[in-house]
Amino acid sequence: MSPLANRRRFLQVAAAGSSLSLGLDWGLLSSLPQVTAADSKLNGGLVSFGDELEPLVRLIEDTPRNRLLEEVAGRIRSGATSYRQVLAALLLAGVRNVQPRPAVGFKFHSVLVVNSCHLASLSGPDADRWLPLFWALDYFKSAQAEESQKTGWRMSAVNESQVPAIADVRQAFITAMDRWDVEKADAATAGIVRSLPATDVFELFAEYAARDFRSIGHKAIYLANAWRTLQVIGWEFAEPVFRSLAFAMLNHVDEPNPSTADLEPDRPWRQNLPLLEKIPAGWLHGRVEADAARDFITLCRTASAADAATAAVQTLERGSDAAAIWDGNFIASGELLMRQPGIVSLHGLTTTNAMHYLWQNVGNETLRKRLLLQACSFTTLFRQAAERRGALKPLTIADVTENAAEKDITNEAIFADVSRDGLSAARKVQGFLKAGGNPQEIIDTARRLVFFKGRDAHDYKFSAAVLEDWNHLSLTWRPLFLSLSVFNLKGTGHNDSNLVARTRAALSG
Repeated sequence: MSPLANRRRFLQVAAAGSSLSLGLDWGLLSSLPQVTAADSKLNGGLVSFGDELEPLVRLIEDTPRNRLLEEVAGRIRSGATSYRQVLAALLLAGVRNVQPRPAVGFKFHSVLVVNSCHLASLSGPDADRWLPLFWALDYFKSAQAEESQKTGWRMSAVNESQVPAIADVRQAFITAMDRWDVEKADAATAGIVRSLPATDVFELFAEYAARDFRSIGHKAIYLANAWRTLQVIGWEFAEPVFRSLAFAMLNHVDEPNPSTADLEPDRPWRQNLPLLEKIPAGWLHGRVEADAARDFITLCRTASAADAATAAVQTLERGSDAAAIWDGNFIASGELLMRQPGIVSLHGLTTTNAMHYLWQNVGNETLRKRLLLQACSFTTLFRQAAERRGALKPLTIADVTENAAEKDITNEAIFADVSRDGLSAARKVQGFLKAGGNPQEIIDTARRLVFFKGRDAHDYKFSAAVLEDWNHLSLTWRPLFLSLSVFNLKGTGHNDSNLVARTRAALSG
């Protein structure tokens, strides 16, 4: 797509609920070329940035943090830089300058959050689509500075002498990943990206994204988010991204090599393998039963990783559809967030989002079954990880559904409570929806508030995941899932991001 396409002026689309008086300025970016939803979606072909992209990556890397937003805004206003170019350069700058070690999180969220910011842009009003990317640009600079100060790491060129021959690349990749061999996996990754179809590369990586519970789900999150971003910016940028992915997936901290040791984070993947044979042939065409999901939610409050996977198989054997198992995972993860709001439980939801995305998009049926069972095991592992941080509140989904607010519920009242009393806000969402309120009104407001109140990568990652997952649940469970999401959303009482004032100035020219 040429820069001329981004210089067009588009009609502003008023989303549902935009007339709400929440005291927010939704026209912040009106001085810039607007980006429509069509601009930020894949248009059927790969976007080629050619020689123009590398200078933009270097600009992001080399410009001081206190000048970067102004420099990028100037390029956009002049028509020299498009939305997709900024998105691509932001991802590549992160991959090249921030390593996914010692864990696939922390400073590496500057890479993990790129797709979430893109999804926020995609779902926002045209006039404001640039704001999440400007937040991510500033966030990258903080991560870059941290990496530079601590390690000075930058991604080096691949060792071409070790890249396998085309006929050998697939097996070389599998062998290296199975043996947790970083050096050989790096060269093999370059080989498969150069020679195999993109979907084959994705499936090969999906085999390893969820095989262990290290980094609390970030390996699966990284694959899902990187793959989705590459579909927008173009496969031509896949090699450094997947090399970074392989490096991330082979992270096992200071533990022995997992291929020769029996380590706790690796056990569910192996333990679930024999269960696959018990899953009936019609597992994707069964009954979507609310009771099956409810039973699974109850079990997850106390079950082990092995218990959860076994229960899922038994549910499928009784004729329930896989959708009922996913409903149970989503709601159980949301209930955990209510019981202990915080970093562990929010990742239970973002990881379920990523696992579900992988499950939806891989073609191998055996891998799909294994991802489903691993998601069930992960749901209980997140609960156990939360319990190690402190006692869980004695709450269940019944505390929301049976105590829903019943009258005079407004969107304004819901988001005022989000900032001060999550349980009250959840009950109000439940009551609002029971009374026939439009869920899109809540979703739109939640997304917009993140634009102006988001201060952390998790604000973007979490909101992008749960507001997308609303569409993945069965109709019966959607109201409750949206109610539970408020425990990590932003409300009108939260402070504006410190970046908003500076962004206003940068975009005003």
